[in-house]
Amino acid sequence: MTAPPVYELSHLGALEAEAVHIFREVAATFERPVLLFSGGKDSVVMLHVAAKAFWPAPLPFAVMHVDTGHNFDEVIEFRDRTVDRLDLRMVVSSVQDDIDAGRVSEETGPRASRNRLQTAALLRGIRDNGFDAIFGGARRDEEKARAKERVFSFRDEFGQWDPRAQRPELWSLYNGRHRKGEHIRVFPLSNWTELDIWQYISEEKIELPPLYYAHRREVVPRDGMLLAHTRFLTLLPGDEPYEALVRFRTVGDATCTGCVESSATTAEAVVTEVAASRLTERGATRADDRISEAGMEDRKKEGYF
Repeated sequence: MTAPPVYELSHLGALEAEAVHIFREVAATFERPVLLFSGGKDSVVMLHVAAKAFWPAPLPFAVMHVDTGHNFDEVIEFRDRTVDRLDLRMVVSSVQDDIDAGRVSEETGPRASRNRLQTAALLRGIRDNGFDAIFGGARRDEEKARAKERVFSFRDEFGQWDPRAQRPELWSLYNGRHRKGEHIRVFPLSNWTELDIWQYISEEKIELPPLYYAHRREVVPRDGMLLAHTRFLTLLPGDEPYEALVRFRTVGDATCTGCVESSATTAEAVVTEVAASRLTERGATRADDRISEAGMEDRKKEGYF
């Protein structure tokens, strides 16, 4: 008698299946979900999985970009091209609009960044569009405050996060109940690691902005990092830009996102690099996480992701 075939998911297959379940659960139970899409690698992977979850139907929700105005040109070009290719509806919530309207004050000085100002633009975008579930690409391995998150992260009417008020998620059962004005942040990639992301990118042949791979550019060493010498970066006395072969592990505001020296020009080569790394990408290359020991947690309590 022939034994029945055994169907077993790979590690990446199990992660993808979990994310697909989360996307479908949200689409079935919320009225106005939205997916945060910046053009960064995690949001690209998240969008790729979402498209698979509903294929051959189009994505049943819009995407939103919280735009600081200090983005890398390559990322914005990739964002717009992807939106056009997939025929997505995109909402852009701009930090510059908040500055012009006097809702926030822009930081000044050579180390100024708009990164923290994203919170006001994010909350305004959620409120103005009536979104009740917001997909984000945050992962638990990135940073210790994000390790405290549930997959469904409850936010109050002010968009604030209280780690003590999060709900249990036993047996992958999610509680999305909320009152009008409250919302849920949803993290389909919570259980993925940076290595998982890159292995998935490699296996699925997912296109990314070119700055995720080794390329030559002018950099400025600062605070133990290499910052890209862009039009948004103010040089300090003694700063001497030089050209190096680098790539970015994570992408955010150009004023606070560092790069690393690398010769990895393919996803497979990046997988090898990441497997040998002992620092998360945020810990190694994000100046905004170094403002204090609890910098990320403080910003999350204000409404940040």
